[in-house]
Amino acid sequence: MAKWTVDDIGDQSGRTVLITGANSGIGFAAAKELAEHGADVVLGCRNRAKADDAVAEIEAAGPRGSVEVLEMDLADLDSVAAAAERFAAGHDRLDILVNNAGVMALPRTETPQGFEMQFGVNHLGHYAFAGRLLPMLLDTEGSRLVVISSIGHRSGRMNFDDLQGEQSYNRSGAYFQSKLANLLYMNELQRRLDEAGESTIVTAAHPGISTTNLTHGVLGGWVDRAFRWTAPVTNLWITQPPEGGALPTLRAATDPDADGGDYFGPDGFQEFRGGPVKVSMTKAARDLDDAARLWEMSQELTGVTYPV
Repeated sequence: MAKWTVDDIGDQSGRTVLITGANSGIGFAAAKELAEHGADVVLGCRNRAKADDAVAEIEAAGPRGSVEVLEMDLADLDSVAAAAERFAAGHDRLDILVNNAGVMALPRTETPQGFEMQFGVNHLGHYAFAGRLLPMLLDTEGSRLVVISSIGHRSGRMNFDDLQGEQSYNRSGAYFQSKLANLLYMNELQRRLDEAGESTIVTAAHPGISTTNLTHGVLGGWVDRAFRWTAPVTNLWITQPPEGGALPTLRAATDPDADGGDYFGPDGFQEFRGGPVKVSMTKAARDLDDAARLWEMSQELTGVTYPV
């Protein structure tokens, strides 16, 4: 069977797409491709200057769809609420929402609401944002929410007794936990949508190992230096550029044959790189009890309830 490519995206004219963290990396690559295929794309970004530069670069390529910026900071739930309100006021439909933005392996810091930053941005911020926009998704025929996880979810475990890393903190462990939370969230939301008889679906994707800003300098010391020294080899055999890393996102967002709960990633060795295919998730990511527990805790922490 032929590999899935951007030629399989199809015409996206008339569709509105919102991608968080779309000023760089796989979010930018996905936004550019969707705009070129006719979608009206909104870049949900924290840094306005970088977002404006991204818009200018996309527009220079002559896309068929429009491109605009929605300023938002996923770390701040007040900013999330305001951004969702502005988007809803300025648009009458939402066909695809991509929960793409993220932070990785940070020293322990806290969001304005006091959450550990990686859990706060990668999971809670997106939980709250998608929850506020879910009515628009439900009102748009054939709509879809795409959750971006990571192969790092395989090493994740949910520490429900210390979600915020207040008792013990490991920055890689906190990142893996947040990426596991993304998949638990997808599975629980899809279960609720199915139970409510809604047509909106939730899919997920991971980019493999992509050469984006997310991975620059996060590990520190000799590890980062080793990656820089071996870059000519790793870039050829292990990693892939953002355009390649965005393919699972694009397939999860546009493949008409995708079902709710499908998870896409690269088809190469260890899913590091390659064409986008359906991939498996760990048993921990499919734990229904953990998914329900995470949902209840997310609702309590953010104050956002879903209409399903």
